[in-house]
Amino acid sequence: MRWLTLYARSRQVPASLAVAVISAVAVWALARDGSGGTGDPRLPTLVLTAGATAASIGLGGQDPALDRTAAIRWMLRRAVHVLLIGTAVGALLLAVQTMGEDLATTAFVVRNSAGLMGLVAIGAAVCGAQYAWTLPTTWLAFSSIIPPATGTPMQVVTWMLLPPGTTAGTWTALVIAVAGTAAYALAGPRR
Repeated sequence: MRWLTLYARSRQVPASLAVAVISAVAVWALARDGSGGTGDPRLPTLVLTAGATAASIGLGGQDPALDRTAAIRWMLRRAVHVLLIGTAVGALLLAVQTMGEDLATTAFVVRNSAGLMGLVAIGAAVCGAQYAWTLPTTWLAFSSIIPPATGTPMQVVTWMLLPPGTTAGTWTALVIAVAGTAAYALAGPRR
């Protein structure tokens, strides 16, 4: 159990969790005025993106060279870390919803947290852990200003804001989650 505590502290899990909880509660408080609801995907997507970006800093350790030369196998640990980020971020939103405001369906939360988890993992593998937040934040900003999706290519681009039953949105999130987890597990964070 001691190695898990040390690992969590070295990956800044307590600070990331605090930021994710504060952002989820703040968005929940904003949604209490009744303007957001199950039909409006912007607020729950913002909560999930904030949680994923807060947790993304932990995808890299204090010393990248030490991570690469350690005598332990990092591939499984990296994959589990990425999956735990997605699970924790989704569970946090679902927990906040139990306080009264129904922001999104469970299927929406699962799909978006999986896709966002994949985006931060790709960001860590390509840009490094300190810049892993840029990919999900940029994708959310871009998909927020695009007109409503009509064709499949536009549905792929705006997958975060689509209803949970949309095939293109679900497959896009799944592909991003698998590709991101695999890329980060195999390559680790960029130096």
